[in-house]
Amino acid sequence: MTAVRSRVAKAAFGGLLGTALLCGAVEATAATERTPEQLTDTLDALDTAVFDTFNTCADPAQLAKHAAYFDDAVEFYHDNGGVTWTRDEMIGRTRQHVCGHYRRERVPGTLVVYPIKDFGAIAQGKHRFCDLGGTDCAGEADFVMVWRERDGQWQVTRVLSYAHRPATPAP
Repeated sequence: MTAVRSRVAKAAFGGLLGTALLCGAVEATAATERTPEQLTDTLDALDTAVFDTFNTCADPAQLAKHAAYFDDAVEFYHDNGGVTWTRDEMIGRTRQHVCGHYRRERVPGTLVVYPIKDFGAIAQGKHRFCDLGGTDCAGEADFVMVWRERDGQWQVTRVLSYAHRPATPAP
């Protein structure tokens, strides 16, 4: 390669690298510019969406939508049910124990969201488990869900559902 071609190639590569770094910086800046309120609104909407599908999972199409919210290698820790290590295992247990039996509702005012730098967020709160067709909610528990954002898409990578107890009456 001639000296002139070498300089041109280096300049072109430097320009491409600079552009890539700039695009990455703009993307990273956009992600960090999300306010705590915006992140909470995002996770609130995601929690609502994932459990809308959970609550209607007797319909196979809704169960498939529910499954899509979870990473293939999701880890689910349940104080009474044990641990599942994959989405397929978790969805199988959901199909067997949840679908057509009960629904989940988040206890209003309990959702707290914490950002995870360069990854996503943690959503924490309390939820109740209620009769499908009624208002009777027999059980309550705490939850933590770790959400990863990749290419604008959010998926759950870890779930903890613990401290299961009789539900406190709704206000």
